Amino acid sequence: MEYQILPRVKSFLSKKQLSLFIDGKQQAANTDKFIPVYNPATEDILTHIPNASTQDTEKAIKVADKALTTGKWPRLLANQREKMMLDYANIIEKNEPELAQLLVLEHGKLYADAQKEVSAAVNCFRYYAGWSTKIEGSTLDVSLGGADHFAYTKREPIGVIGAIAPWNVPIMMYAWKIAPALACACTIVFKPSEETPLTALFLAELSVEAGIPEGVINVVTGDGQNAGNDIVKHPLVSKITFTGSTNVGKIIGQGAAKTLKDFTLELGGKNPVLVLDDADLNKVPKGATKGIFYNQGQVCVSGSRIYLPKNKYDNLLGDIGDIANNMKTGNGFDVNSQMGPLVSEKHMQNVMRYIDSGKTAGAEVVAGGNKLFDKGYYVAPTVFSNPNNKKIDILTEEIFGPVIVAVAYDGIDDLIQKANDTSYGLAASVWTNNVSNMHKTLEKLNAGMIYVNSPVRSDPNLPLGGFNQSGIGNELGSASIKAYTRLKSVVIAY
Repeated sequence: MEYQILPRVKSFLSKKQLSLFIDGKQQAANTDKFIPVYNPATEDILTHIPNASTQDTEKAIKVADKALTTGKWPRLLANQREKMMLDYANIIEKNEPELAQLLVLEHGKLYADAQKEVSAAVNCFRYYAGWSTKIEGSTLDVSLGGADHFAYTKREPIGVIGAIAPWNVPIMMYAWKIAPALACACTIVFKPSEETPLTALFLAELSVEAGIPEGVINVVTGDGQNAGNDIVKHPLVSKITFTGSTNVGKIIGQGAAKTLKDFTLELGGKNPVLVLDDADLNKVPKGATKGIFYNQGQVCVSGSRIYLPKNKYDNLLGDIGDIANNMKTGNGFDVNSQMGPLVSEKHMQNVMRYIDSGKTAGAEVVAGGNKLFDKGYYVAPTVFSNPNNKKIDILTEEIFGPVIVAVAYDGIDDLIQKANDTSYGLAASVWTNNVSNMHKTLEKLNAGMIYVNSPVRSDPNLPLGGFNQSGIGNELGSASIKAYTRLKSVVIAY
């Protein structure tokens, strides 16, 4: 399809090879290895990014450390940092058309969803700008004896933040990790996913316009084995924040532990949608499909397994299948598209592997189950029926694509047992109109985030994190402020 590339986007993509963003400016990488960035809707190469060398990562980390230890950022008045962050948010908002278009090009998501993601990032920066002036300690009564004592605690910047982000919501992830770090007066080395690095580099350039000092925000591109690993193991990095798969998160946690780094891991999920017998059944099909097919199912909190009461199973499953079968999949710039392509050929093949394994295991395909179109990484919205609750891959493993599995249950105790039968514990949604059943279910569900009568969403004031294999620690809200500061106790005898 035809769409008009904005001049600034065209200029940004005009180089066959992009640079790193270090010390407030673009800097050529010390490497001869470059990674192509594809448009997932067309399979065309947009540009190439450096696969940063150890020397590149070392340079970025040392610059960030210098900005922390001798630079002006941590020494600014809190309200000065607040103003710069608000200015940054305003500049991001002003560049929403360019950022949204760049996001569609590198990721494939719908343009309307890209606009919403930019808006969410703006709100996140504004939210944490307010936190800049509200970081506080406490005074404490102590029983030390021998003298009078005045004791208090204070929160200080934890240090250089090493942030490693996924590809599914790249603009939002940039905001989630960088905004609280800025509020806490930290400096950052940010590594975006090699699949979606363009928006991060563009956003970093905008920070200069906002007056963010040199060295505070640094963006290093490359793969996890090189740039990511270099960040994790570097002794000058005090904190690692990672969002991604559970398997990679375990590796990062082990690496951070070797140098006793603090770390936060927001990992995968196999999130249940629990439909109680008393739910408003007119709302369930639309809510369930929105919860799984948004962003092509490439969301860690997406509801990928749905539990339906036996006596209403067939009708609800039919309605969900009808919605999936009637969805229009296409280019994110097409206003008629309801779902775009997956992010990469590799990921598309992985999702199709899960779909094929579900078919082989005997699960019934109610909708989709196939790749679409000759060009682009499109997979049809897929609904499986698996009423016997077999232990098959599509029911137990995170697919991270537009695939939902429906299972029948018999009674609320059976429902909760099946919903909790997972190694994950990230998110869940519960659909009910009975207050008693709602509270019983909420109390027993093993999930860090639970929404009632709504798909799972995010808000900057709402802590996000999971149980079990879904991660360690929380992001957003006051949790990020605690995560990006260190607590110092002071006792004065007098």
